This record gives sequence, C-alpha cells and structure tokens, in this order.
Amino acid sequence: VSIPLKSFLLRYLCTLPLALLSRKILMADSEALSSHAGDPVAVEALLQAVFGIVVGEAIQKGTSASEKVCEWKEPEELKKLLDLELRSQGESQEQILDRCRAVIRYSVKTGHPRFFNQLFSGLDPHALAGRIITESLNTSQYTYEIAPVFVLMEEEVLRKLRALVGWSSGDGIFCPGGSISNMYAVNLARYQRYPDCKQRGLRTLPPLALFTSKECHYSIQKGAAFLGLGTDSVRVVKADERGRMVPEDLERQISMAEAEGAVPFLVSATSGTTVLGAFDPLEAIADVCQRHGLWLHVDAAWGGSVLLSQTHRHLLDGIQRADSVAWNPHKLLAAGLQCSALLLQDTSNLLKRCHGAQASYLFQQDKFYDVELDTGDKVVQCGRRVDCLKLWLMWKAQGSQGLELRIDQAFALARYLVEEMKKREGFELVMEPEFVNVCFWFVPPSLRGKQDSPDYHKRLSKVAPVLKERMVKEGSMMIGYQPHGTRGNFFRVVVANPALTCADIDFLLNELERLGQDL
Repeated sequence: VSIPLKSFLLRYLCTLPLALLSRKILMADSEALSSHAGDPVAVEALLQAVFGIVVGEAIQKGTSASEKVCEWKEPEELKKLLDLELRSQGESQEQILDRCRAVIRYSVKTGHPRFFNQLFSGLDPHALAGRIITESLNTSQYTYEIAPVFVLMEEEVLRKLRALVGWSSGDGIFCPGGSISNMYAVNLARYQRYPDCKQRGLRTLPPLALFTSKECHYSIQKGAAFLGLGTDSVRVVKADERGRMVPEDLERQISMAEAEGAVPFLVSATSGTTVLGAFDPLEAIADVCQRHGLWLHVDAAWGGSVLLSQTHRHLLDGIQRADSVAWNPHKLLAAGLQCSALLLQDTSNLLKRCHGAQASYLFQQDKFYDVELDTGDKVVQCGRRVDCLKLWLMWKAQGSQGLELRIDQAFALARYLVEEMKKREGFELVMEPEFVNVCFWFVPPSLRGKQDSPDYHKRLSKVAPVLKERMVKEGSMMIGYQPHGTRGNFFRVVVANPALTCADIDFLLNELERLGQDL
C-alpha cells in the first residue's frame, strides 16, 4: 500500500462514526470466526476426530498391558517433538490433530496396569464420561442459578460420604485436592476457636499449636505456613515402627506446648499414610482430643475409601468422632483427578461463616430461589470446578457393592504380591503391609548374602534409582521409590488400579529381576 493511500485510509477511518466502525470490525471478526470455530460442521468433525484419537490412543492403547507405560524423552528433545512455541498464525485441523496425538504419545499412561507409581491409577469409564460432560458444560459450582444439577448432586454425594464416616448430618465441600482439604480443616479449627481472626488477623491470636505425626502428609506443614501460623506451630508426634501415631506421645506434646505458652487447637491424624500406608489409632487419639477440647481432623485422603469395605473398614475405627475428614475418591476409587472432599460434622454453617465474603454480584439475598443453595461462600475460591459428577456417575454404575469389591480386590492383590515376593530370592519387605502400599527392597545378585558388609545399606540404597531409570526408559512399568527415616531407598508399589490382575503382579516381579540381574 502506498504512503498516500495509507494516509487516506487513516483519515477515512478517523471520520467514521464509532458505531459504524465497531460494526465493520465486528463483521470482519464474525466472518473470520465463521470460517473456523463458528462452523458447526467443522466443530463436530474436529471433536469427533479428537474423541477418536482419545479412545484409540489414550484409552485403548493407554490401558493395554502390551503397550508402553511411557515413551521417555529428555526435556530438550521433547520440546522439539512437541513444537511448544505459540505463534501468531493458527494451524490447520490436521496439524492440531497431530498435536493431540503427540501429547498423548509422550505422556505417562496412568491408566496402564503397570503404572504403580502414585496413589492414583486406573481409568474408570463411567468416571471419565462424567469428566467429559463436566468439561463440556464448563460451569462453576458456586451458585444454583448456573449449576443447579451439580449443586444438588454435590450435596447428595457429600451426604453419602458423611454417612460412610458415620454422621447423620453435617456439611462439606469438594476441594481442589487433599492438601487444600487439610488446609481448610486447620483454618476452620482456628476460626471456631478465635472467630475474630477472620477480621482482625493474626495479631488477635496467641501462639497456637497443632499436632500431627512424623508420617503425616507434607500439606500440614505447608498449610501452617500458608495460614500464617508458621511451621514452628506444628508439633511432630512420634510414630511407632509401623508408622502409626503414638497417642501417649501426643499427650506429652500437648503438655509441652502448654508449658511453653502455646495454645493447642487441632490434632491431624492420618488414615493411610503416603509411604507406609499406616492408619493412626483414631479411637485413642479421639480420647486425647476430647480430654483437651481439641479439633480432630482425619486426613483420610488415601485411606478413606476403605470405609466402603465391610472387611477392612475397621482400620478407620473411631473416624466418626472426628470434626473433619479429608477424603480423595480420585485415589483408591479411581474417580479421576481431581476428586477431593472435605467433610464436616458441623451443622452451624461454619464453612460459610469462616470463608464467606458475601459478594453481592453473586450471592444476592433476594433471589427467586432458596439462596442457601448457593455454596460459593463455603470456599476461598470464586470459580470452582465440578468434581462431583464423575464420582456420582461411577457410583450409579458400580453401586456401593461394586465399589466395595474394588477395594477388597486391591487388598487381595496386595496380599498376592507379598506372598509371591516371599517365594523369590532378592525381595526384602520393609514391613508386612496393612494396606495396599507394598514397600520392599530389591536385592540384586551381587548383594545377596552380604547383609553384614559395612557398605551393604549404602550400596542397596543405589539399586532403586538405577532400576527406576531403566524401567522408565524402557517404558515397561513405573514404580515409586524413596528413602524413609534411617532406611535407604526402597520401592513402594501401590496396588490400586481396578484393572490389575495377578498376571500384572507377576510381570512386575519378573521385570525387576530382569532389569536388576546385572547389578
């Protein structure tokens, strides 16, 4: 375009009425949109193609024992393969579909039966259907007017979870993960004792003390820091040789805190610790809390689903005496990330009183329906994703009996793994498991029979990292490892995938032997 013509166009545009100019811009935009996202036929074709890729690559291949768990690439190579740069010009549909294939190809398949790495695994088709619907509707859980189905559904699911805990009434909310559920519990306990702190802040508080075992989830420490209590406010209670809180030491720690001028206000017990899978003795801990007037929170993010099993729910005896419970169905129930409930025995609207800000543009009190249905002020978030549908749909399909069978099967397969280990040379249990965390060392041929060697434990600690690298780079399976206290690195197999079979357990043992035969 010549310079005089540019000047003319600029003068012309400046003389156009604003409304006309806006209309011209909008027309141009609508023409561009209609050629892409606005074309319903093109939209449908794209989504059909994407769903086909998801079903074929992520679901069928991603859950097949004959496929790899992962296709490992070093970061720089992976960046090039994915072509991560965001450019000014858009791409064709075929390029976008290739992007989808690449994302799935190079991602870890957590639904794979040889993925033992985390406390979540497996892929439930009904839960996945719920997640697809949730994403498609794209609503926020904060008010009944925009999420009527999910407000009612969430309350029913929470009611069912509370009933399994042993409560006939109460409150609750779905949170973005168990860490946030635990932090909410700490905040609620503090607010209940010192409600002025919501307005006046930390300056109104004496030094506070909360108590948890050394096996607790790290979110307790993080929560204390985040809420301004400081990590020094967390008093660490001893655990026994199996990783369970020692109630006698809890009593001692409470007395020490009081003697130092701190005010005890909360005990956080754990039902299903992250590494060892230990269950704290809740009845004895509840007795201590009752004597001292302390809020009892139970972090059952991992072990809460055991409540569905008539055979194994005794591990959580006493949980009905808690004030709050964190429970993650996305773990042992395989509801899909994320699905984390905070349950309360409270019926005084403590959640809203503690967290509410009464935003007038959302929570008008003169609405045409019961405003108690608006749950947004129960949380510190504004927008809140729907996490209840996947669990509700899965529960509808499986029934409580089907979910109970899932839990019992996980326990049975964990026991099968332990018994098979005992038949083989080179597998040494850290301890007999009481849950589905199976912790062990693989002792390679070069170290067998050398337990009395001065460098035995140092050398044994190097085995798990080497085997982990080999299995990941081959893509054959994934198992987590960690040091623990004075113990050197050991493997932790999590037996949780509903699709697991004895054949998968046999493969795990055979594969460790194959990968470690030359060590």
